[in-house]
Amino acid sequence: MKISFHGADREVTGSCHLLEAAGKRILIDCGMYQGSRELDAENAGDFGFDPASIDLLLLTHAHLDHCGRIPLLVERGFAGEIVATAATRELARLVLLDAAHLQEEEAERRQRHAVRRGESAARPLYTMLDALAAMDRFGRSARYGEPLTLARGLEAAFHDAGHILGSASVRIEQHGAGSVIFSGDLGNSGRPILREPQPPPHADAVVMETTYGDRLHKPLAPSVQELYGAIADTLARGGNVVIPTFALERAQEILYYLRAGVESGRLPRALPVFLDSPMAISATEVFRRHPECYASEQLALFAGGGDPFSLPGLRFTREAGESMALNRLRGGAVIMAGSGMCTGGRVRHHLRHNLGREECSVVFVGYAAAGTLARILIDGARTVRLFGEEIPVRARLHTINGFSAHADRRELLAWHAAIRPGRTILVHGDEQVMAQFAAALPGSRVHMPARGEAIAL
Repeated sequence: MKISFHGADREVTGSCHLLEAAGKRILIDCGMYQGSRELDAENAGDFGFDPASIDLLLLTHAHLDHCGRIPLLVERGFAGEIVATAATRELARLVLLDAAHLQEEEAERRQRHAVRRGESAARPLYTMLDALAAMDRFGRSARYGEPLTLARGLEAAFHDAGHILGSASVRIEQHGAGSVIFSGDLGNSGRPILREPQPPPHADAVVMETTYGDRLHKPLAPSVQELYGAIADTLARGGNVVIPTFALERAQEILYYLRAGVESGRLPRALPVFLDSPMAISATEVFRRHPECYASEQLALFAGGGDPFSLPGLRFTREAGESMALNRLRGGAVIMAGSGMCTGGRVRHHLRHNLGREECSVVFVGYAAAGTLARILIDGARTVRLFGEEIPVRARLHTINGFSAHADRRELLAWHAAIRPGRTILVHGDEQVMAQFAAALPGSRVHMPARGEAIAL
């Protein structure tokens, strides 16, 4: 068995690892690099291997930094089978089509500028047709804990990673040659909807993410109470609450807590809540179709005819006209819209109409990368530019940090201890974070590969 590394090596995005075993070449994830415009060239660049030589792709989950380059892989010659859980398959379709649509729009914008400057036309990384062609490569659906035969003497099993709906860690065993686990992204324990991460059985080696390997998360319960308090205070002032929201997992989790707040009396029963994100709406429908991924409490709620994402005042706004109508609301509403970092999407229109009003609030419940509008606001900007207009920041800003979907240092160490690997390969994290985490693993040989490096197991 041999592994080579082609993304998320001493960095946080672009997960892509190639396993060679039993005469097969198996890719684990094929993600996009995210964070800045400078990464466009990396996403369009060479994979570091021949896509046509890959027999199988095992997809751990549907976040863009794990699946976002699959259409490009197919366009460049991959003709093998993609294996994922049923929920990941559905979410990946949403994510890839949305990514293709955004790339086509961006390419069209750049093309207009290029024509004016007499330069060559811009091309999208891939199109919506490319994304649809990639979906045709999805084959078997993996069930948690059930072995899948990849080749003679080679088996894989997907185990619940508890990160987002359908997420998995993948354990691969070659009979007589050893075993290796690819963690994917591991979830934060104690979440309300999904099950706890389930460590796979022991393996000789583990390829493990270290996103939050140097820190502990803020407790969840105080974060939920902080959310309720921010909403209640804003309603008392007569304003709106704008929540920039990631479409996968975060939107559904916030809906869950809003429902719980209404049922417990912490929030008004008739509170108008608008989910103003077509992708988040579609993702919520996918969540409703896959209760097999849920914790026992939510399964019981479904069995009793309930819905963890439904509350009396909830309205879905798919159409652009419905979204525009929300800008006429002067107060009393909760508006959830993407993008989560305010880099695009409908939330920017809601910020334009609410940021300048002292009675309103903006509540950040997710990660905000440096340079994004969300981070600029969090860092204390007094004005921001939106749609060519300088908008004063008078609304109250709340940053609630306890909703992370990633395992923290304590949870990563516990997951690793349950597997007891003789060899640990750290990926998907900043190099300094990896070094700190590696120091806490004295019982395992630890390696931090560079991109393009190969390791024999």
